[in-house]
Amino acid sequence: MRKLFLTVFYSGLSPKAPGTAGSFLSLIFAVLLLQIIDISTLFLLTILISVIAAREINKYEEEVQEHDSKEIVIDELAGMWLTLSICTITPENIYYIAALGFIYFRIFDIWKPSIIGRIDREVKGGWGVMGDDLLAGVAAGIATNGTYYLLEKFVL
Repeated sequence: MRKLFLTVFYSGLSPKAPGTAGSFLSLIFAVLLLQIIDISTLFLLTILISVIAAREINKYEEEVQEHDSKEIVIDELAGMWLTLSICTITPENIYYIAALGFIYFRIFDIWKPSIIGRIDREVKGGWGVMGDDLLAGVAAGIATNGTYYLLEKFVL
């Protein structure tokens, strides 16, 4: 059951780009959830999942003796959901926001600028695994909102 959770329904076991696979599946879950729940509920679920994930990652890392295994993608789910939680989403823009949010989240998660990279390198355990993705989610959410605002003002 722990592996199902940590790998986000085994998407983290993808032989190529497990982080991207986990992020994409998480995006699909979020878009579906947002059809029936409010954005604030998605935010609260993100916090709850993050706390549980940090604890479960600590246990998993102790068992396998490896930090931040590539198959663990629950951190991508938390980061992706946090990205969307920060955004101003309406029924009319949800797919634009989802696409932009996914792109920005992957950019910040892979590039790891500034403090995002520092957390990735220096913080150990479950919060080390989760922390960089949560900060990448904040950065991606801000970038997504800004970009969508500009697109809406000048293009759409």
